[in-house]
Amino acid sequence: MDQSLQFQSVSKRFGELQALDQVSFAIPRGAMFGLLGPNGAGKTTLIRIMTNIIGADSGSILYEGKALDSYGFGFIGYMPEEKGMYKKMKVGELLLYLARLKGLSKADAKDRIHYWFQRLDMDGWWSKKIQELSKGMQQKVQFIATVIHEPSLLILDEPFSGLDPVNAEVLKKEIFHLHSKGITIVFSTHRMEQVEEICEEIVLINKGKVLLNGAVADLKNNHKKNIYYLKTDEPGSLPPSPLFSVLTANDNHYQLHLEGDATVNQLLQSLLNHQVPVREFSEVLPSLNEIFIQLVKGATHE
Repeated sequence: MDQSLQFQSVSKRFGELQALDQVSFAIPRGAMFGLLGPNGAGKTTLIRIMTNIIGADSGSILYEGKALDSYGFGFIGYMPEEKGMYKKMKVGELLLYLARLKGLSKADAKDRIHYWFQRLDMDGWWSKKIQELSKGMQQKVQFIATVIHEPSLLILDEPFSGLDPVNAEVLKKEIFHLHSKGITIVFSTHRMEQVEEICEEIVLINKGKVLLNGAVADLKNNHKKNIYYLKTDEPGSLPPSPLFSVLTANDNHYQLHLEGDATVNQLLQSLLNHQVPVREFSEVLPSLNEIFIQLVKGATHE
């Protein structure tokens, strides 16, 4: 993929707080990209700089090779975590108003609103007041407001916040649908398990600095620790072997660590030679959360 967005040594300070410190990474065009980090890591500050809400103290952001702010910001759709809707307005009136602000004609705006009402199972919502809606229902309205002008860059900050599992799945389906049309999607969250399910590439920020960046599959492979999952047909102890050590054993489920220069083939052959009834066998890759904890601990001890 070509690079759509490039962040070059972006820094931002608020008084004594260094919110961003020489942040550099790239987002490929058309990617489903995860902006990850714990609360207070600097994610929202970075998004606010991307959307021109605040400026960086130093550094630059390029879009398609040119300064991001040289394009204007009509091509961006931004859904913040905080709801910023007029609570006494009706849903239809609010979406129509926001769509007109983004340059749509009244007729086009109405057509697109009804299109999204159908896709998100919101028929009959036009006359409901925002203040009558639950947090999850408001999230759906805010999502429509974000995508109504068909942006080529979509920034979603904690998009599943307040949604029940059914509606979270509905919204996730729509995000994948937009991604399939070539839209670059930046997905910001502290929920790393959500990113593993959705995103192809990530950047992980902690205390304003880039801690990790790359394809999710590559990052997990680079931090694996020769751990394997074994399930047998029946519970029982495994024969001792210099090839592996048993990390956990629960009935007929085991986690094994491959020792030294031992290979997977040698391990499996050893189990079969000892007539261990192997039902399942697979490599255990670390989660992004486990990688994050490992890196933070490593940085603390340096």
